[in-house]
This record gives sequence, structure tokens and C-alpha cells, in this order.
Amino acid sequence: MLVGIVSDTHDNGEQVDAAVEAFEERGVETVVHCGDFVAPFSVTPFDGDWDFYAVRGNNDGEWAVEATVDDFGTYMGEMGELTLDGQEVAVYHGTSGAIVDALVECGTYDYVFHGHTHEAGTEEYEGTVRVNPGGIAIPPAPGAFSVATLDTESGELEFHELE
Repeated sequence: MLVGIVSDTHDNGEQVDAAVEAFEERGVETVVHCGDFVAPFSVTPFDGDWDFYAVRGNNDGEWAVEATVDDFGTYMGEMGELTLDGQEVAVYHGTSGAIVDALVECGTYDYVFHGHTHEAGTEEYEGTVRVNPGGIAIPPAPGAFSVATLDTESGELEFHELE
């Protein structure tokens, strides 16, 4: 299964559209948003031909974000757990680095998806892979907006910088 991972889109319509287009081009089957849509209009473009899951980010101030996600996907609240193609996944925005570390270090999950820092990156700890797909460029995160894709069968993880 090919999974698209995105976070911290912050109402940037062009980058939301770029993420959706990147996922469509690659044929993803599931999209996971790690929070910080900010407003409902940033949610609706993700209504696509895939399963959609999202968690709440610290900037998702409008509670209508939850209802909008639930119109076509699954809103998991502050933190969610998924089984994707036999892989156990925790999804959390990442507001607390200590919670991200605890999710990675607990040994329960194959993957921990999070955002918040706007810095794309990955690391492995005792069999658990932490994945931050990135986000819009907000200092101190200097990189371009990016998303990630994960092939759950092969374990191949790719980051895609989007214009």
C-alpha cells in the first residue's frame, strides 16, 4: 500500500493543491494528515480517491475542521492509531517532543507520523521509524514544502519537495 503523509499546510491553498496532486500522480491509497490545516477550506481538497485520516494540530482552531474531515475521512482527535497493511502506525501532530519520543521509544509502533516542526526528516529507533513529512516553510524550518510517501510492503520512504 502506498501511503501519502502530509502536515502543517496552514491554509496555503497552493501547497495543499500541490500535495493532493503529488499523491494523485503517485497513486496513493491512503493519505494521513498530521495536523495544522488551520481552517476547513484547507481540508476539502483532500477529499479524493483514497482513505483519509487526520489528527488535530495546535493551530487547528476551528472545530469545524473535525466535521469537515469526517465528511469524507476519519478525524482521530489529538492522536490516532492505524493499522496500514499490517503496519502499526501512531499519528500525532508533534506539539510535544516528549510525546513523540515516547511514541517512538515505546516499541508498540512500526511507524510514528508527526509534523509541527515543519522540518522533513526520519529516523529509526529499535525498529520504529519516525516520519515528519515537513510543512510550509516557516523559520526556523528553512526547507521547501514537502510531503512523504511510504510503501508499506517494501518499507521505502520518499520525501517529495513541492513547489
